Amino acid sequence: MAKDPICGMNVDEKTAKLKLDYMGKTYYFCSQMCKTTFDKDPAKYAGSQSGHSGHSGHSCCGCC
Repeated sequence: MAKDPICGMNVDEKTAKLKLDYMGKTYYFCSQMCKTTFDKDPAKYAGSQSGHSGHSGHSCCGCC
């Protein structure tokens, strides 16, 4: 499992529909909203695999 770099939600790399290669690393996203947020400023989130912790293991960014 990988963590969505925006919300911290666990994403299965094998079934993830949304992913992006950035600076030699693949990032996986739980929703288009999280991917769009990453796309706007990838340097801000790249390398931050811990995500932003919140309730239910991820933040309340409205992604799910």
